[in-house]
Amino acid sequence: MDGPYDLNEERYIGLLEKLIGEAQYVQNQPPKLVPEEDRVIQHMLALLEPHSTKNGGPLHIQHLHFKEKRGNLIVEYRSAAPKGTVAFVGSHLDVVPADPEGWDRDPFKLTVEGDKLYGRGTTDCLGHVALVTEVFLQLAENKPALDITVFGCFIASEENSSIPEVGVDMVLKGGHLDGIKNGPVFWIDSADSEPCIGTAAAIQWSIRAEGKLFHSGLPHKGINALELCQDAVTEIQRRFYTDFPPCPEEERYRFATPSTMKPTKIAGPDNSVNQVPPWCTMEGDIRLTPFYKVEDCKKAMEGYVADINANITTFALARGTASKYEITEEDGNVLRGKVELEWKGEAFRGIACSLDSPGHHAIVEAHKLIRGDAKPYAITGSLPLVGDLQDAGFDLQISGYGKSSVYHGDNEYCSLSEMKDAHKILTQLIVILNKKLAE
Repeated sequence: MDGPYDLNEERYIGLLEKLIGEAQYVQNQPPKLVPEEDRVIQHMLALLEPHSTKNGGPLHIQHLHFKEKRGNLIVEYRSAAPKGTVAFVGSHLDVVPADPEGWDRDPFKLTVEGDKLYGRGTTDCLGHVALVTEVFLQLAENKPALDITVFGCFIASEENSSIPEVGVDMVLKGGHLDGIKNGPVFWIDSADSEPCIGTAAAIQWSIRAEGKLFHSGLPHKGINALELCQDAVTEIQRRFYTDFPPCPEEERYRFATPSTMKPTKIAGPDNSVNQVPPWCTMEGDIRLTPFYKVEDCKKAMEGYVADINANITTFALARGTASKYEITEEDGNVLRGKVELEWKGEAFRGIACSLDSPGHHAIVEAHKLIRGDAKPYAITGSLPLVGDLQDAGFDLQISGYGKSSVYHGDNEYCSLSEMKDAHKILTQLIVILNKKLAE
């Protein structure tokens, strides 16, 4: 294999059209929307299986299930005498939900307008699924003699982990990634056609404030849980930004933002406007850059809440004279408001990719050869398992070729010309690493 391969444009668009046609059925928002990733895999296998070892071809294929209809797919182009590996993992088979009313086009049908390919999943991440599938198809057709094994893993359940034991965590647990520690692992699920050298941890939280229901004309006889929840979250944010401030490494890695802690949802009872609400819940997330530890952050947050409850009457600025978080009822009973913190699901750990590894040097070189330059960046978006893979000894690198401007948004699209470059970059990586790992 002397150089990169050109994308088979017609086949790529044909496959992507089929995958976007399944996007409606792989939306991931349980319990309302539970994806069936096998619907995507069936179209991939229709192209890959004719080149499988069972049909006399060079591709080793494993269709792994840990939940019914929710498959993961492993494809390998093996060297006869491997001196190392290069792996493309992370391209996922599920998508975030799309509301057709917010789109100018049908989100569940591929629409081609010049260089733009529209549809849910074109950027995140079915466009990458089709891209990496095309890489293996061209390896199977050209049959280059390589000194490295090329490994691909397409994963289920990336967009929502509320249903456990479905995707890449189970692939790792089952030992199916054990063979790819002998070379770089490229997680193909980011954007903007540059190497992504850092991501943040994602920690989801819920803060619930308990108060007392009462007539809003007599607010001094109630405890306003909405106000308490707002004050508690404000105090937690104040302390969070003091304890987890921007740090020099974030600048070195070119993170767009430092660590953040913010609410994104609010809920309360179905009370009338003239009632002080008895409870309120805010939910949100923490995006923690990889230079801080998730465990330290959680411990700090739990401490903030404990301090708020211990100082419920003084922790926040007064909201007038009638709104209080401790009241004495007519029977003499003293009633105090209360704040509770709950962690939602498992945290995604962040990663600072090694800037000195063979994988990093190779992807930067490949980008420069194909695109003329490379501008690595970091983002406080989050990916599953990448931190764990790095801790387990994998040379984990990240790249992607969609558009961050439409990530999870309406009118999602990718650029065909950038996907053509991406195909050259991935196959150029194989050329570079085949040469270096064989030395």
